[in-house]
Amino acid sequence: MFHFICKTLIQNRIVNSKTSYVCCIHTMPFLSSVSNPTEKQPLTVSYLINSCGLSLEQAISASKVVNIKCTAQPDLLLKLLSTHGFKKAHIASLISKHPPLILAHPEKTIRPKIEYFESLGITGTDLPMILSSNRYILLCSLKEHIIPSVNFLRGVVHTNENLIFALKQYYAFQANIKNVMEPNVCTLRAHGVPEKHVANLLMMHPRSLKLRADLFKEVVCAIKEMGFDPMRSSFVLAVRSMSVISKVTWEKKKEVLRSFGWSENDFLFAFRLQPRLMICSEKKIRNMLVFLTTKAGLMPSDVARCPYLFLMSVEKRLSPRCAVLQVLMSKGLISKDIDLVRNLNYGKKYFEKKFLTPFMEEVPAVIEAYRGKMGFQGFSD
Repeated sequence: MFHFICKTLIQNRIVNSKTSYVCCIHTMPFLSSVSNPTEKQPLTVSYLINSCGLSLEQAISASKVVNIKCTAQPDLLLKLLSTHGFKKAHIASLISKHPPLILAHPEKTIRPKIEYFESLGITGTDLPMILSSNRYILLCSLKEHIIPSVNFLRGVVHTNENLIFALKQYYAFQANIKNVMEPNVCTLRAHGVPEKHVANLLMMHPRSLKLRADLFKEVVCAIKEMGFDPMRSSFVLAVRSMSVISKVTWEKKKEVLRSFGWSENDFLFAFRLQPRLMICSEKKIRNMLVFLTTKAGLMPSDVARCPYLFLMSVEKRLSPRCAVLQVLMSKGLISKDIDLVRNLNYGKKYFEKKFLTPFMEEVPAVIEAYRGKMGFQGFSD
């Protein structure tokens, strides 16, 4: 009933910005006492829906913190954004995440920032993508925040192409550059991490550099103590894994590994080979170990020597492959003593060339198995 009333109000409201005589736009306090915002602000709600592309629910929520009494300035803002490539989806994303943006002064607040990013060579579809991905960019200070942040990023990633890539990453611009990201980059450099690896970490995993500076130093030292070489790319991948996971979660994941018989040496060996192992959820780690040790019959040490398996899908890759191998073993076409870990880890083309192509005509069942149409229950003795 509430949604029906809201829709009726909006549909019957005729909004005509050209007949507005008084332009008065301001933010308003949270209206917790108002049961139906559309009764108080039908213009605000209808404008946010019809002109900005918000849903009814988003518009009602936004109307609790903004009040549009005249559409002249918002119209100019939307025209400015549209002129610079913003589609309605971009605008809806921006306004729904940060409603006060619709009240921003187009010439004083927004245009200088758009022109600055265009001066960096960011145009076309990249401009709205970058500016709409982070609601803070268009409202923070150009001089105090945007320019210093861009200068810092450029000093790490060097090329304009890399800069644009970094700006597309949400966390790269959201973080406190001066007090967090800059000290953390200095820490990596102090430990001898090559510039190209620092740049890759910032571009690919900027969230890693958001950790508080003192905690980030602890992470870097811990990774070094585990035997990682700062000169190798695996070092920053390990830093990434540990910096985005809380100590409690880290220990819970290790406990899952221990519950399946992993020793500390097994863990260190596997983590050094594939640092992304610890990015996997507890659930995925547990499910993978259940499949590999229970159904596939592997020993904990077998799994530890190939942690890349944790990055694969049981349903889409490991189970169908095991089913293929099981069919071929049952026909005596391959030995039951094959190196299962190695064969599960083969690339798609090599696996098909070795286990599908030679047997397709003789044993059509391998195709069914490979397509996941034959459930794998475990290798028979």
